[in-house]
Amino acid sequence: MTLQSRRAGLGVLAVVLLAFPWFGPDSFAYDLAIRIAINAVVVIGLNLLFGYAGQISLGHAAFFGFGAYASAILTTHFDWSPLAALVAGAAATGALAFVIARPILRLSGHHLAMATLSLGLIATIVFNNETRWTGGSDGMAVAPLAAFGFTLSGEPAWYVLVAVLLIIVTWGALNLVQSPAGRALQAIRGSEVAARIVGIDAARFKTRVFVLSAVVASLMGSLMAHYVGFLTPAAAGLGRSVEFVMMVVLGGTASVFGSIVGAGIVTLLPQLLHAFESWETLLLGVILTGAMIFMRAGIVPSLQAAFAGRVAGAARAKQSEAPEESGSACGARGSQA
Repeated sequence: MTLQSRRAGLGVLAVVLLAFPWFGPDSFAYDLAIRIAINAVVVIGLNLLFGYAGQISLGHAAFFGFGAYASAILTTHFDWSPLAALVAGAAATGALAFVIARPILRLSGHHLAMATLSLGLIATIVFNNETRWTGGSDGMAVAPLAAFGFTLSGEPAWYVLVAVLLIIVTWGALNLVQSPAGRALQAIRGSEVAARIVGIDAARFKTRVFVLSAVVASLMGSLMAHYVGFLTPAAAGLGRSVEFVMMVVLGGTASVFGSIVGAGIVTLLPQLLHAFESWETLLLGVILTGAMIFMRAGIVPSLQAAFAGRVAGAARAKQSEAPEESGSACGARGSQA
């Protein structure tokens, strides 16, 4: 992706986020936009791990849940400030991710998928069984997000916060992808053996991106818990992890803007299909399956490839017309002579 296309994409994203409040959305529309932005930030982090480094994670919701429960437990049981709880949860999640990264990321393929899936299952079991701290399956209330004497309340205020975070994370991810570290991650995805031969420390880079994606998920989990005001173990469940992976694959692996598009579609579709009642799940499956059949690379990369193909075709057509025009011109001059 060129510098111009990155800037154009960021510009379009900023315009969309700025324009949304001008359409007079109600509380429901604001709620959907906030959830899309939170999911998009998580998925961007996951895409750095999955799409760019080639390391699949089926238990990423565990990190999302760790952040959420850290904020809930520390504010409820220990009277911590929400901001301190959020930072502490992210730090603890990063430390946990660092400890487990080396043994887990030695695996690959379905072995890695099963290991990360097990991590998510363990987290769900812990959150369900530790009823004294988490409330178990009944869930627990979470304090509002407050810092420096100011309490964040109301959908418009939350929308501003998550929109700013989405812009920052998108900008950071785009720069990371184009940096030497990002190119190293893409080399690891292409061939880890070849990457090692040219001097790339694959284990170190994979650990770093794993920790980064885990911390991003933890921060967004904390924000989601404070925003909703209530938390259950479903936040860290398998279904949540599958949704995150679905957003990555549908929008486009190794595509930052694809992460945003995938998060938007997967978050919106259940709401748009709600009117079909008992057919909702079936229609959702048909739509997602069709998208994967006809856009195997994901929506954004497929559209980019189609657009690039049309541009290239138009350029070739112009080139083929040029010799014919020059030839006819030469013939005309010869006849005049």
